[in-house]
Amino acid sequence: MARLALAVPLSRDTRSSLDKLVYSPSTPQSLAQRSRIVLAAADGANNQEIAAKLRIPAVTVGKWRRLFAAHGIEGLRDAPRSGRPPKHDADVRHQVQTRVCQQPENQSRWSVRTLAAELGLPASTVHAMLVAAKLQPHRIRTFTFSPDPDFEAKLLDIVGLYLNPPENALVLCVDEKPSIQALDRTQPLLPLRAKKPRAWTNEYVRHGTQTLLAALEIATGKVVAHVRDRRTTVDFLSFMDDVVKSYPLGELHVVLDNLNIHKNEAAKQWLLRHARVHFHYTATHASWMNMIECFFSILTRQALTHSVQRSKKDLKDLLLRYLKKYSLNPTPFTWTKGPEHFRHIIEATKEYQAANPKKPRQRKVHPNTIKN
Repeated sequence: MARLALAVPLSRDTRSSLDKLVYSPSTPQSLAQRSRIVLAAADGANNQEIAAKLRIPAVTVGKWRRLFAAHGIEGLRDAPRSGRPPKHDADVRHQVQTRVCQQPENQSRWSVRTLAAELGLPASTVHAMLVAAKLQPHRIRTFTFSPDPDFEAKLLDIVGLYLNPPENALVLCVDEKPSIQALDRTQPLLPLRAKKPRAWTNEYVRHGTQTLLAALEIATGKVVAHVRDRRTTVDFLSFMDDVVKSYPLGELHVVLDNLNIHKNEAAKQWLLRHARVHFHYTATHASWMNMIECFFSILTRQALTHSVQRSKKDLKDLLLRYLKKYSLNPTPFTWTKGPEHFRHIIEATKEYQAANPKKPRQRKVHPNTIKN
């Protein structure tokens, strides 16, 4: 008597998952074939019919039919293989990881080849071990501890503004991007072509600078900006007058850095005349708290990096054109990290400040003013 094939009932979700495995271009062909076997079995076909349709042995159909009945979709995947035993044991890997974290003599850092020569191992082996351990001696990141004694309070204040802005209020990030250079090249540019990037000479001519004053509304991504020759107190307060006119309703909470024109007596008097505007200052050496820096980065990459200007007017026109186009389709800027993500930064900053107390600035006295 012929053996009856196992029934293969499928739920809607399981059938959908199998269909995705069959039609996804990233699915391995072996897994896609096994999924076809199960789908055909669920439609009522026996092993011989499935084998004839897919042109594979009936015993193969029966094998994957049984594995699916026992383990579901996971039963269709290949079991992990032992593979070739590692050539180097854990002691060798530990030696590589330890040595790469140590400063080499007469060099600033290790390269794969110098480390391999030091340890007497093939460079390919050392490279594989560094990749597996996620060690990258060629990379370096920069950081600066803030000496501001109110670092924690200022950080939590600004993060709170970003995550939970006050009701019926807007959060604006304001800053200046000074000394934007109008740079011209001394020789004609070579255009982009197949297999060849754009090219220009490394010699340039300076035609002056411009300063961009900008206010970013993080809820919408809208930017209010002025292009000026300098960044003086008069320029800043004139710009803030324009910002206030652009947002006539509700309170404005403005995130700023500690530049003198943001905190001097003129700025304080301006705040007294505009009661609905509140300034929130970032900590010293912590400009990353101000999301306007993200916009400046976008501006630099999209408008300035590959541009050529033959005068300050060309540079100003470029900036104004970019800002006009950007304002047609602004996108919100979303802060994603809550206070808990900065706990280690706060603690590390406290340790640094405790170990390096800020010395009071000594006023220099001209020798002619010293009285006998």
